[in-house]
Amino acid sequence: MPDSAGYKQPDDSVYEGLAGFRGAMRRFLAFSEAVLTAAGITSQQYQAMLVIRVRPGRAIMIRDLARELLLQPNGAVQLVDRLANAGLVERQRSPDDRRIVFVAMTAKGDGLLEWLAAAHRHEMLRHEPLLAESLRRLRHMGR
Repeated sequence: MPDSAGYKQPDDSVYEGLAGFRGAMRRFLAFSEAVLTAAGITSQQYQAMLVIRVRPGRAIMIRDLARELLLQPNGAVQLVDRLANAGLVERQRSPDDRRIVFVAMTAKGDGLLEWLAAAHRHEMLRHEPLLAESLRRLRHMGR
């Protein structure tokens, strides 16, 4: 157990905040898993697509994707293989150095990601009041 020296004993509102926050997270994650399963992709594949989407040029090298997702490079290669086989991403050679390969979204991948992002955003906003109240309570932790 971590050393609690220097921490104020939490009051009931802190526990209520933690319970509410974790409950909202669990409901969101359950929603996410159900939506992703219905779309035919995994949570890890969705996260990879999000990482690719926010990169400059909307492309990323596999080693950088591995680093972002906390994967070993061979695991990232397998992940990209599955996404490519589903037609969601494609490998693109660098025009400057043909040895360098980038991973970019396809039109099919962009369309799926757009739909998934909208669904996830809607679900997050649905839980916003509970999350905001839980975070407000947690802010008082240790004060």
